[in-house]
Amino acid sequence: MEHLESTAYTRALGAASDAAHEWLAALDRRPIPPRTSVEEVKSALGRDLETQATDAETVVRDLAAAVEPGLMGMPSARFFGWVIGGTQPAALAADWLVSAWDQNTALRAVTPGVIAAEELAGEWVLDLLGLPPESDVGFVTGATVANFTCLAAARDAVLREVGWDTSLQGLAGGPRVRVIVGAERHDTVDHAVRMLGLGAPVVVPADDQGRIDVAALEMELTFDHGPTIVVLQAGNIHSGAFDDFGRAIDAAHVHGAWVHVDGAFGLWAAASARSRALVAHVERAESWATDAHKTLSVPYDCGIAIVADGTALRAAMGMSATYLSRTASEDHADPHDRVPELSRRARGVPTYAALRAMGRDGVAALVDRLTDAATALAAGLAGLPGVEVLNDVVFTQVCVALSDDAATDAWADALRAEGIAFASSSRWHDRSVLRFSVSNWATDAAQVARTLEAAASALDRVRPGLGATRSPSGRP
Repeated sequence: MEHLESTAYTRALGAASDAAHEWLAALDRRPIPPRTSVEEVKSALGRDLETQATDAETVVRDLAAAVEPGLMGMPSARFFGWVIGGTQPAALAADWLVSAWDQNTALRAVTPGVIAAEELAGEWVLDLLGLPPESDVGFVTGATVANFTCLAAARDAVLREVGWDTSLQGLAGGPRVRVIVGAERHDTVDHAVRMLGLGAPVVVPADDQGRIDVAALEMELTFDHGPTIVVLQAGNIHSGAFDDFGRAIDAAHVHGAWVHVDGAFGLWAAASARSRALVAHVERAESWATDAHKTLSVPYDCGIAIVADGTALRAAMGMSATYLSRTASEDHADPHDRVPELSRRARGVPTYAALRAMGRDGVAALVDRLTDAATALAAGLAGLPGVEVLNDVVFTQVCVALSDDAATDAWADALRAEGIAFASSSRWHDRSVLRFSVSNWATDAAQVARTLEAAASALDRVRPGLGATRSPSGRP
C-alpha cells in the first residue's frame, strides 16, 4: 500500500507540474481575459458526481484542461487590473512546499520548521519597512483581514483605556468607538469596521489625489474625546497617493487616538531609498496592514497584520485550550495568537522565500522597477490623442480617461478584448477611468512598450476620427 500511495503522489504531482509549467509558459502569448464562462467550465468538469472513484492523475489532468480556458492571466507582466501581483519563482515553489508539507501553523512547539521561516519573514518585513522591531506580525489571508485584525486590536485597546473590557463585557452598552477615515479610503476598511461591530466610520474630506485633509481631521478630533481610531492610507487605490503621516499622526496622538495605516501595496515604498519619503513618519502609527501578494509578488493568500503593541494584538486574537501544546511567552507568542484563525496554512513561508531570493537590494530594485514602469506608462499614455492622465504618478498607479465616459469605457473594453494587456475600469472624481496598477515583478520596459502599443491600437479602433495615433515614442 505504501508503494501505491507513493506512486499516486508521483503521478498526480507530475500532472500538476506539467499543467503549471504549460500555464506559465503560455502567459506571454495567451490572451489575458478568460475565454469561457463558469457554466461552460462546469460542463467540462462534469456536472454529476460519478459513482466510481477516479485516479488522482486523471483528476488533475482533467481539472487543468477544463479550467485553463476560464483562467484570467493575472500573473502576466501586462496585467494591470486591480492591484494584483504576479508570482516570483522562489515564492511559488515555496508555496508548493507549504501545501505538500501540510502543516497547521498554529503552535510553535508543534510545527517549528515552518514557524521559524514565518517568524524570520516577519522580522525581515519590519526591517525593510522601517517599522518598530518589537511589533507583532501575523500572516493572514489578505489586506482585508489584515485591516480587520489590526482594527480589532485597536478597538479593544482604546476601550480598555476608558475602562471597558470587550473580552468580558462585549460591545453592547459600552462607549462608542469613533473610527475616522478619509473620503478616499479603501472600501475594505469600512468592511472591517462593520465586521467589528463599530458601525459606519466618520468620514473627513480628502484632496484631489485622495489624501486625507489633515485640517479636517484635526477639526473632527476636537468634537469628541471618546475612544478613537484614525485610519490613514499608504497608497490610494486610484492615484497611489500617500497621506501626510507626520501631521496626521501628530494630530491623532494629541487626542489619544490609535492610528492604523492601510498600506496594502503602498507600505512597500519604504523598502526603497527613492520612494521612502512617501511614508515618512509612518512608523509612529500603532498598526499597519499590507499584502505580500501585491507589491512583493508572492502567491495568494498572504496579508500581513502588524501591531506595535504585541500585547494588544494577542489580547484581541489570542485563545487558549487545554488540548493545545502551548509555548507562548511574552517574547514568543504562538502564531494563532496574532490572527483570527486556529487552523491555518504556513502562508508566511512564501514571503520568506521571496525575500531570501531577492535580498534587501532586490526588494528595493523591485519597488523601483514598478515605479519606473508606472511612470513610463503614464508618459506613454499621455502621448496618445485625447488621453488625460488624472493622477500625480508618485508610485505604481496610473489613472487615465478620454474626454467623455462613453469613450473611456469603449477604449477600456477594446483594450481588454484584444487581450494583450489588461487594465480595470473604475470611477474617480465622478469620471469613468481606466486604471493601470503596476504590481507584477516581471513588468519591465519591454512589457510597458507592448502595453502602450496595445493601448494605442485599441484607441485607434474606437476613435477612428482622431487621425494618426502617435506611437509611445511620439512618432506617428
